[in-house]
Amino acid sequence: MTNDGGPAGTRIVTDGPRAALIEPAGRARGTTVTVRDLFADAPARRESLGTPKTEFARVSDAVSRHALVRPDVAFTLAHNGSEVFSTPGTGAFDDALLGVYDREVAARTLDFESTRSLEVGPDAVGDIRIEGTLVQPSVTRARREHVYIAVDGRPVRNDRLARAVVDGYGGLLPDGRAPIAVTSLSLPESWADHNVHPRKREVRLRSADDVAAAVEEAVRDALSTADRRRVEELSMDLGDSLEPLSGADSAFEGVAVIGQYRDLYLLCEREDDLLIVDQHAAHERVNYERLREASDGDVPSAQIDPPESVALTPAQYATVESSMEALAALGYDVEPFGETTVRVRSVPAPLGRAAAPESVRDAADALARGESPTDGRDDLLKDLACHPSLKAGDALDDDEAAALLDRLGQCENPYACPHGRPTVLSVDEATLVRGFGRRGTRMDSGS
Repeated sequence: MTNDGGPAGTRIVTDGPRAALIEPAGRARGTTVTVRDLFADAPARRESLGTPKTEFARVSDAVSRHALVRPDVAFTLAHNGSEVFSTPGTGAFDDALLGVYDREVAARTLDFESTRSLEVGPDAVGDIRIEGTLVQPSVTRARREHVYIAVDGRPVRNDRLARAVVDGYGGLLPDGRAPIAVTSLSLPESWADHNVHPRKREVRLRSADDVAAAVEEAVRDALSTADRRRVEELSMDLGDSLEPLSGADSAFEGVAVIGQYRDLYLLCEREDDLLIVDQHAAHERVNYERLREASDGDVPSAQIDPPESVALTPAQYATVESSMEALAALGYDVEPFGETTVRVRSVPAPLGRAAAPESVRDAADALARGESPTDGRDDLLKDLACHPSLKAGDALDDDEAAALLDRLGQCENPYACPHGRPTVLSVDEATLVRGFGRRGTRMDSGS
């Protein structure tokens, strides 16, 4: 049924490509679409579906995306007779965020609007309008799935634009984290091709790099204007996670720690080389391999007493419901508590330090990336490894630095963090000799 605001609405019933019934109907302004026997003519498609919970997670994600990028439209999602979420259609982004997320997220938003002129050729000059809302960098997620992009009012998945939003936050974000943000672009006619994907999920942009640069600049300017600053309290418990493995060989045996630079890097000496170790990347590799080993058996967990309630998006909630066994195997004990809230009774603690209850959100996102819970397992381990790792500005004493280096050397792959960044850089003495214009090495007596 549909009504554009007139005195009466219209009811249309169809059982195929043509309408079988068109009649007046009483309905307020708006449109309601009801679909039954969706796969009546395509039973093979029905057989390829996932579980009801998996499919509902996908439906929730799709509806959430539309609701967030179109705050001027009221959305209501119901499932099994219960309302999952609703947005009021006021046009305010924070109202839409409150419906899909929670009050914590909606209260930390910064709306922005920007118009920028792009000249990408003699026949391609035009203005693009960029608007949306940015959640403060004190509220983050593990991946860019919570960066929502719309082009000409249509939600799309575009890695280049999502990355531009993240880059706009710059150094305000903790390492490896992504923001919650909604960005909507209005482009000149013919600058966007929405027909490159059968379900309109993707879009091809004219001069995509220039458009992305404009988005990044708009986000950066908005955050800079608001003068947002991130302040975090860091408490580290290095004892357990850096405890050396007895009897194991280390790739850095014989390497001596000679200092720490800017509380970010360890400076080490190995024969004629100077090694520079990124302490966060190194600690993350240590944590990841220990967590991976622990998850092959029983992962130690820590009880949360009293249990803590964590609000999820509808899609995250559906993923948690369908992945209870996978979460339990990794140390989470959760139970449904309301339509989109769970109670967290225990969390993984294989590294001598318990993960935060809110990490169940990242766990749900990681598991949702795969077609089955096991597909997202490794991504989840990488995220969990980052939570207790050393951060920029954490000073280490000599014993802690040596313990970190020793434990890194015992890793299966000590030279890269779980996300692929290098843990160690090497500068040989010959490089220093050339740089300082010396004629020989430190063993020589020449000037």
